[in-house]
Amino acid sequence: MRVADFDFELPPDRIALRPAVPRAAARLLEVGQGFADFTIADLPRLLRAGDVLVFNNTKVIPAALSGHRIGRLGTRPKIEVLLHLRLDKQRWLAFAKPAKKLETGDQLQFGSLAAVVENKSGAGEITLSFEASGAALDEALLRVGRMPLPPYIESKRSQDEQDKSDYQTIFATEQGAVAAPTAGLHFTPDLMAQLKAADVGHEFVTLHVGAGTFLPVKVADTNEHKMHAEWGEISAETIARLQSARESGRRIIAVGTTSLRLLEASALQPFSGTTQIFITPGYQFSAVDGLLTNFHLPKSTLFMLVSAFAGQARMKAAYAHAIAADYRFYSYGDACLLWPQR
Repeated sequence: MRVADFDFELPPDRIALRPAVPRAAARLLEVGQGFADFTIADLPRLLRAGDVLVFNNTKVIPAALSGHRIGRLGTRPKIEVLLHLRLDKQRWLAFAKPAKKLETGDQLQFGSLAAVVENKSGAGEITLSFEASGAALDEALLRVGRMPLPPYIESKRSQDEQDKSDYQTIFATEQGAVAAPTAGLHFTPDLMAQLKAADVGHEFVTLHVGAGTFLPVKVADTNEHKMHAEWGEISAETIARLQSARESGRRIIAVGTTSLRLLEASALQPFSGTTQIFITPGYQFSAVDGLLTNFHLPKSTLFMLVSAFAGQARMKAAYAHAIAADYRFYSYGDACLLWPQR
């Protein structure tokens, strides 16, 4: 399919630079037979008793690093790095800027944290081998790294202490993501209690969201786009409960495209490993009955995914409705509750 078919005009002032306060006050567009405007706080009455929400419990780490290249030609050019996939206790795949100033074997210093460029590939991607390892590396990243806010937020304002809590879900327990599963940002303990009282269940999966989610699609045809790998895991116990729910006619609703991608990649079987699943219109969904997600970038893989789930023309119309009604877009923005196009 043509990537241009997933383009739309978005006024710059629709990009949310801060989340709604309180979180559940964010607006919610239900996309079913038509469009209906609600807030996240309305979810307990919009869902059915017995529905199961599936959350991503990944935790965002301070994966954005600023430092210098050292030890070559006596110069110390500034290097910005965004980690995106952990390879082992010591090594990460990362995007570097400017990558053209780096070669294999170069030494980098990020405050007290040292690393070596082990490999360099295309599109600014490098493999970094850190001097620290395991828990010591995790602790060092907490000291010298910063939260990896999306570029469409960082280009408009500097991040601050508030982002450390704003850009983290209340379910964040499994460290490893370099981007937040943003649909989960809307949930609060009070809302979870109300959902429980409405007999809406929940389960957790883990997908460590990678920085590839921010990368623009630079090809003209979707068949030529390569997704970056992300690591995920679903336990056998979770799968058994989801299969039981499905067999009893209960709906499985993914909270966020990250949960949906992992559920579809697993085909509702226990899963542990990486996935590069790329969902575009024509894909046959087998694991989920509904999707709660934020509003996504034009021509992004995520807008392609929601178009596959709810229909391309329908989603373009839904986004036009949201823009006209002053909904807020992207990571800190509002959400939509999507039911599939039959």
